[in-house]
Amino acid sequence: MNLKRRHFLMFIGATVGGTLLRLNEKTFSMPFSKIVAKKNSELSFQPIKTPIPLEIDSYTKEQQIATYSTYEVVDDLVLPKDFTYDIIAAWGDPVGDSRFGYNNDYLSFIETKPNEGYLTINFEYISGQTWMKTYEKVIGKTLPFTEVKSTLAANQGEINAFALSDSDPLKTKIKEISKEGLIDLGIGIISIRRNKDGKWERTFSDRDRRITGISGLEDQRYLKSTGPSVAVFTKSNKLGYEDQLGSKIIGTFQNCAGGTTPWGTVFSAEENFQDQVYDPVMADGTSFNPSAKPFFINDVEIDGRGNVFGLASNKYGWMVEVDPANPNDYGTKHTWLGRYRHEAVGFRVEKGKPLAVYSGCDRRGGHLYKFVSKDFIRNPKDKQNSQLLERGMLYGARFNPDGTGKWLPLTLNTPVDPVLPSQIVERQKVGIVALPNPNRTEGGIVAYTKDEDIAFYKQKFKTLSDLYEGNPAEKQGAILIDAHYAANAAGITCTARPEDTEVSPDGTLYITFTSGTPGEDGGPDKNIFFGTKGETPYEYGWIMSLKEDQNDPSAMSFRWRMFATGGEPTQGGLGFSNPDNLEFDASGHLWMVCDMSTTSHNDPKKTLGIFGNNTAWFLPTSGPNMGNAYPFAIGPMDTELTGPWFTKDQQTLFLSVQHPGEAGGTRQDMAFEEREFTLNTTQRQEFMQQRKVPIGSNWPSKQANDPPRPAVVAIRRVDNQGISRV
Repeated sequence: MNLKRRHFLMFIGATVGGTLLRLNEKTFSMPFSKIVAKKNSELSFQPIKTPIPLEIDSYTKEQQIATYSTYEVVDDLVLPKDFTYDIIAAWGDPVGDSRFGYNNDYLSFIETKPNEGYLTINFEYISGQTWMKTYEKVIGKTLPFTEVKSTLAANQGEINAFALSDSDPLKTKIKEISKEGLIDLGIGIISIRRNKDGKWERTFSDRDRRITGISGLEDQRYLKSTGPSVAVFTKSNKLGYEDQLGSKIIGTFQNCAGGTTPWGTVFSAEENFQDQVYDPVMADGTSFNPSAKPFFINDVEIDGRGNVFGLASNKYGWMVEVDPANPNDYGTKHTWLGRYRHEAVGFRVEKGKPLAVYSGCDRRGGHLYKFVSKDFIRNPKDKQNSQLLERGMLYGARFNPDGTGKWLPLTLNTPVDPVLPSQIVERQKVGIVALPNPNRTEGGIVAYTKDEDIAFYKQKFKTLSDLYEGNPAEKQGAILIDAHYAANAAGITCTARPEDTEVSPDGTLYITFTSGTPGEDGGPDKNIFFGTKGETPYEYGWIMSLKEDQNDPSAMSFRWRMFATGGEPTQGGLGFSNPDNLEFDASGHLWMVCDMSTTSHNDPKKTLGIFGNNTAWFLPTSGPNMGNAYPFAIGPMDTELTGPWFTKDQQTLFLSVQHPGEAGGTRQDMAFEEREFTLNTTQRQEFMQQRKVPIGSNWPSKQANDPPRPAVVAIRRVDNQGISRV
């Protein structure tokens, strides 16, 4: 598991003969330009200085101590020499008849002509504390935060606002807050172009629009749905809550990563939907009453924003497809792809073969999934390919410790063979597996911590069909709605927060597993996800490579291997922590951004504190530098860098800068602290570092006391040449 450079090279040589990525004309990966692997890989930028020593520095221990004994964190997007960035749009900017949302994440740029096209942006969540404190200054109006918090203080900030009378002033105030919070989530589409100076600017076309968390509620811009779960949405005599909308859906929210198809549509992943609506469902796949997820507000958080509007929870947690070029398209949720905490999506599109779609459930103990269409692809660029998502099967990955694995279908006749608690990395000395409640009249889930209880469960339920109610079509829909818990019941491997799924041009799937630490409702399989020395839990994360048998997108078996491992160099890691989004450049090399928890940044008392702010990295996949990881960018204070996307000419890297000031709020009068860290040289000699750390953020304006605003940037060389010139 210690995949430092030597092991990485052994892996590359053993699997692809030293030339990793070759273009298959029938296979597409983002971006959809031709990719030619280079024989040599000469670094095209000077790596930036991170807070800790790296092996790529090639310094002696004395040089490392001298170089790293002091370090200054900067409240800016730090890039290599000769690089710059332009702000394209930031929270609060106008978009169509709405505004640019909060915490921009996945980015997709679809060119309509050279240097011009549609930029699609996901908006994931609001950072409650900072959002509330800066809302008035950025948006220009007030919300009744203080009144509502005061009213709800006696009930710890919680209320079932759905049950209040429509004439109740409190309900009106909660609606106002919830509406604004949901407007700042969802999807945005803006038109942009590159001017003669090389800078990107908005063109404000009639295609610009927002798809928000309340689209359809007042404007009739409902989202559509396809696949088996529509039978659950439209059925009569539901066991649970009825929203009276049938197959129509109000809005999309918690939109994290995504993917782009060769036919020009963009997929947006609804990730942590459980923050706004209730996750578990009834045995027929219908929703619990909105009261199951009350509205909640305090000084730090505003959640349960779907409560007051009576949103049906089973309609969230899907993949949403939108065509940026169609101004009347407000999104379609494809239920064959399953309902869970989607992070990203990768497409394998080959003429004459079924469509394969990969996605992960970004939760502790989440699963890796693959959808395979029933029908075959005729033309990879035909927009009719979207219809392939209406018939097929969803599978989950079962990993074996020997590097093999197989795909298990989530369907009626799949045997119940649950994951065992003894397989799971322990939290407080126990492994946790959540399964559909054996009392199916109650619905919901039950957490198990003992293997013997699982044996009883298997005796009671033989197949997934036994766990769900309705006719066969409705049962299949219910399984997809309850995908995570159905996958646990089927014995699909629990993993370490799968965040991105990217398909390389040769068909290899790359998956980032962000964190091997377990949570309250589950954790990863201890036989698959362990550290460089066999330890569990292992927080720092991995990048996995998965190859389908016979390189067939519809194969039911595969081989897997860890491609790169996070962590300190002294622990066998490559110097980064918590890998997240991936992107291939035109030479087939990987670019990766990290997702360390904001509260851990630059905190000497926390394990991840030494790594500083979140970062972006370059990982060559061929040539003399193959097997190393090179730091390319460092985010401003409290931020996460997300959604990397290269233009076809490789001259621009679009990047989202998410939640500046999430922990420290608005930086006041350029305040900072001096903090002391205990570090190690790569030769394992301990030394002390004095680190200067800004408190809060003023990015992107960088002016004293200005509110921080999430924004999308375009990174380019000052000379406007290609970013990756290998």
